[in-house]
Amino acid sequence: MLTEERYNFITEKLNDYGVIKSQELMIEMDCSESTIRRDLATLEEQGKLIRVHGGAKRVYTVEQEQTLSEKAIKNIQKKKKIAELAASFVEDEDTIFLDAGSTTFFMVPFLKEKNIRIVTNAVQHALLLANQNNDVLLIGGKLKNTTQAIVGATSIEQLARYRFTKSFLGMNGIDRDYGFTTPDPEEASVKQQAVMNSSKAYVLADETKFNKVTFVKVCNIDDALIITDHLTDKNRQNYFNKTTILEVKS
Repeated sequence: MLTEERYNFITEKLNDYGVIKSQELMIEMDCSESTIRRDLATLEEQGKLIRVHGGAKRVYTVEQEQTLSEKAIKNIQKKKKIAELAASFVEDEDTIFLDAGSTTFFMVPFLKEKNIRIVTNAVQHALLLANQNNDVLLIGGKLKNTTQAIVGATSIEQLARYRFTKSFLGMNGIDRDYGFTTPDPEEASVKQQAVMNSSKAYVLADETKFNKVTFVKVCNIDDALIITDHLTDKNRQNYFNKTTILEVKS
């Protein structure tokens, strides 16, 4: 193999498995130990991996949080399709939790005619739901200005008393090893409580959220079903045996 081909092979293996062993690379690429050692050292200098004893591990970049207005203008059509698919799983008599977020926001119009109870921590969602005569409960607590989400101890205490047939959550990062993550600890706590109190939890996310890790872990990858747009074959293979993925039909 040429040097660049080896680099690409190593980085692809890391993306797929998170950790690689030098002995396995030697066999699969038919290279000497010294060659693998040099390759790993070079890739570490480039910031693409971290060397560990006997191999290397993947570098995880912690993404920063955007405001609700910044999120709202990105991938709008994909988010609408994801939201429509998510709303199709809501049935009459359901009690659902609707999380704050730009993708869950697009679910609101699709819930208009449904005979359901909706609990939410999203101020903007609650206003629109009320305007279309949904039975909606906005939990109390501290208002987070950037995402317009209700968070804090009061919201967790209130949520702990409720039980949901389904919860629909936004998420900033999805990773097969680290699970579902979000930048803010207080928002993470709300999401965690909703997952714990739901018979079934759904995470709504377009493909840009895959293979990303943010500051706080919400839950494991198999704790929720993922509703997303059309995935690349590589992402589909990486995640299909970890959790259930529901894709928008093209």
